[in-house]
Amino acid sequence: MMKERTPIIVVDELTAGYGESIVFEKVSFQVFQGEVFVILGGSGCGKSTLLKQMIGLQPPFSGRVLIHGVDITQADDETLKKVRMGVGVLFQSSALFGSMTLFDNVALPLMEYTNLSINTIEQIVKMKLALVDLLGFENHFPSELSGGMKKRAGIARAMALDPAILFFDEPAAGLDPVTLAGLDLLIKRINEGMGTTMVVVTHELQSIFNIAHRVIMIDKNARGIIAEGDPKELKGHSGDPRVIRFFNRLPG
Repeated sequence: MMKERTPIIVVDELTAGYGESIVFEKVSFQVFQGEVFVILGGSGCGKSTLLKQMIGLQPPFSGRVLIHGVDITQADDETLKKVRMGVGVLFQSSALFGSMTLFDNVALPLMEYTNLSINTIEQIVKMKLALVDLLGFENHFPSELSGGMKKRAGIARAMALDPAILFFDEPAAGLDPVTLAGLDLLIKRINEGMGTTMVVVTHELQSIFNIAHRVIMIDKNARGIIAEGDPKELKGHSGDPRVIRFFNRLPG
């Protein structure tokens, strides 16, 4: 799977929540270079909250998140900006700007963070759209795209700056099984072809088995990680009944 076991992300004793409420506490794990790492668990367990902590959108109550050795929970704005240039994010809704064409959506990070010429930006945008099978749709608006196309467009924009890490927040949301299978193949193709490290938040079992090298499972009541490892191994060999129920779709 991976020749190197270099941690590219380190989450250390992370506690987070909202107001007085703690969602999870003292969560620790590492994400290794080149792997597809999936964060899973039931509704309300804190999956998306953890992802927001990992990309610096929310400050934790305590603990650290290191990306390439930089603690983003303590970083100043300039340092955080540099770290984020090496990170791409696909949000659950794809977060495309409805008033902008697909070309302009993908070009936006390049316009904002680089001094590249318009011709160079145009070539890069076309390359990214070709990578996600959307070349020829440059002048379409998001409202003219299907759900699966919007997801792929979101990936193209997330990849505009050639990030070393991609984060996906519930990529399966709103997709039919066939479209989702195609998205899984795209994720695998990018990971295997470009060596991009990926952190994926999802509860979609088939996707987990299709794409994940390793997973952590968060439990709402435990307020933390209750399982870590290969999902295929966890499905049949976990000693925790909560994990067995999740991976085998058994009632609680």
